[in-house]
Amino acid sequence: MNIPFIDLKSQYAALKSDIDARIAAVLAHGAYIMGPEVRELEEQLAAFCGVKHAVTVSSGTDALLVALMAAGIGPGDAVYVPALTFTATAEVILVTGATPVFVDVDPKTCNIDPDDLGRRAAQIIKAGKLRPMAIIAVDLFGLPADYAAINSVADFYGLMVIDDGAQAFGATLGNKRVGALAAVTATSFFPAKPLGCYGDGGAIFTDDDDQAALFKSIRVHGSGATKYEVDRVGLNARMDTIQAAVLLAKLSVFEKELVAREALATLYDNRLGDKIERQARIPGTTSAWAQYTVMTDHRDALAAHLKEQGIPTAIYYPSPMHLQTAYRKYGDGEGSLPGCEHLPHRVLSFPMHPYMDDETANGICDAVLRGLEMVSG
Repeated sequence: MNIPFIDLKSQYAALKSDIDARIAAVLAHGAYIMGPEVRELEEQLAAFCGVKHAVTVSSGTDALLVALMAAGIGPGDAVYVPALTFTATAEVILVTGATPVFVDVDPKTCNIDPDDLGRRAAQIIKAGKLRPMAIIAVDLFGLPADYAAINSVADFYGLMVIDDGAQAFGATLGNKRVGALAAVTATSFFPAKPLGCYGDGGAIFTDDDDQAALFKSIRVHGSGATKYEVDRVGLNARMDTIQAAVLLAKLSVFEKELVAREALATLYDNRLGDKIERQARIPGTTSAWAQYTVMTDHRDALAAHLKEQGIPTAIYYPSPMHLQTAYRKYGDGEGSLPGCEHLPHRVLSFPMHPYMDDETANGICDAVLRGLEMVSG
């Protein structure tokens, strides 16, 4: 077997005529930055998520940064963030001058632990050195975090909630999609994401008119009513028009792709059964299945076995942020976040994309089951 972890080539083959036509239209009209496709995409994204505003930006990282800047986050402020995440979620806090406060995750869901969040919020207030300002929750592997519990903690301590939905765009919690689960949501359109462009891209979602206006100003150098009127310090964080064109083509089939991702995850679930532990399945919640992730104490041996069979795997993430060199001084060291420290030794993600056929998926499951028998002896 020689299987792609994420099959963007098959997706392009399926959407080639639409993608090529949309890119050609951009080349013809020549509005390469903030062209009409950008506005069209923002309207469709907002409608898809059921919110008033979607503001596109140049990357998922800039989506987080713009959200923090618009909230006035800066030096002396504390922003709570799970330590099991990609560095972008934490680095934007430092870029604003604020201080990250790392929070543990639930070892079953892999998402931020609301109980630990509450404890750390109380600790920061008691210490009196930082102003608690915001929470950045992360919907890891495509599964939305527990926003009822997170919002409860936020309301009690007067904190803003930002949903880092980079891996979960398209997922739902109850009757709401990611994008409408928190006051502000940031997402990424990096090519490997459930909805990805052919470069970098991102978006910020909100129902707040004033926040949306701030996002739009900050993404274009803090511009005001006219091009050369500068109301605030901003960024060069615009989405280019060709990326918007690609996303419009992909968004037209995104619902079908989500159904296909769910079908593949269900096949994996049914075939693997109770042979291996998986990220928790939460009633009333759907995942966008950015990754299909399992947990095993024989992770490295299983990964090596699958590699021999031509099956790629990935580890998200090999080390939590609070133990990384760039962030060590902001954490409490080894042993302080047991969930975040234990999972990196156990998590393994299998190939996941909406264009995998059942024969290939069953072949992967066969190899996993054989590998589990071998490594567990």
